[in-house]
Amino acid sequence: MAKNKINGWLIIDKPYAMGSTSVVGKLKWLLKPEKIGHAGTLDPLATGVLPIAFGSATKTIPFVMDGQKTYEFEVTWGRQTTTDDVEGETQYESDLRPTRTAIESVLPQFIGQISQMPPQYSALKINGKRAYDLARSGEEVVLKPRLIQIDSLQIISHTPEKTVFQVQCGKGTYVRSIGRDLGQMLGCYGYITRLRRIKCGPFDINMSILLENLEKVGYNEVASKIISPLTALDDILVLAVGDTEKEALLYGKSITFPLQDMTCNPSCPKNFSDNQVIGLKWKQQLCALATYENGQLKPFRVFAV
Repeated sequence: MAKNKINGWLIIDKPYAMGSTSVVGKLKWLLKPEKIGHAGTLDPLATGVLPIAFGSATKTIPFVMDGQKTYEFEVTWGRQTTTDDVEGETQYESDLRPTRTAIESVLPQFIGQISQMPPQYSALKINGKRAYDLARSGEEVVLKPRLIQIDSLQIISHTPEKTVFQVQCGKGTYVRSIGRDLGQMLGCYGYITRLRRIKCGPFDINMSILLENLEKVGYNEVASKIISPLTALDDILVLAVGDTEKEALLYGKSITFPLQDMTCNPSCPKNFSDNQVIGLKWKQQLCALATYENGQLKPFRVFAV
């Protein structure tokens, strides 16, 4: 069966109770792309921004996954579960409920680079097996704490039973662990009852489309919502190249800086730091990702244009 040549990003507002790989499978069936992948897995019980890459955009997935994420999440107090969310069985219970003032007093301890213990029911691998598979089979799961980055954590709303937060965090952060650790620190226990990602790298919820709406429209309308692969590189420098440089890059050859056609790059810096990653575009199309080394831009990802 013929495949459709699609290059770019489609931002899905992932529905509740559907896994990220299931979303990819649905889009494979709907759009029949040559190549597809996703950036930043969401738990089935989470909703929100799930960036889907098609064609050449799949080569930019690492840049999106390394970007900052923003989540809104709800913690229900008084109980800790085995999964740190609504799916798990109760481990501990408490009649205590935290005040807003008490919660705010501990939030600074969650800011910056901190050590976090991942949930036992997570996708992390232990000796080649997923932690959640081991936990479900009754085996002991021994995980190690990891350093993560949390840039902000604030209260959106609060009642005695539940508190809604917004967090901006880096790669590898488990929001379920934040809810669990807050509950333990406050002495009342807590677990996640709602989780929604509203930003992932350069993509936010306003750029997304509901999967159910995608199924109702035709292929041409879907194609009109595809976002350029360049969008994934918002946090790195992107320079334009001329025809000669583009041809060299497509053959995997390095090009010399300054570029031949400097009129394409009026704001180009005079120099780069060693090993700095640079995006290179030709006629507004991403043609290569390169690193700067001793006056040369050496491509390590090449895109057909």
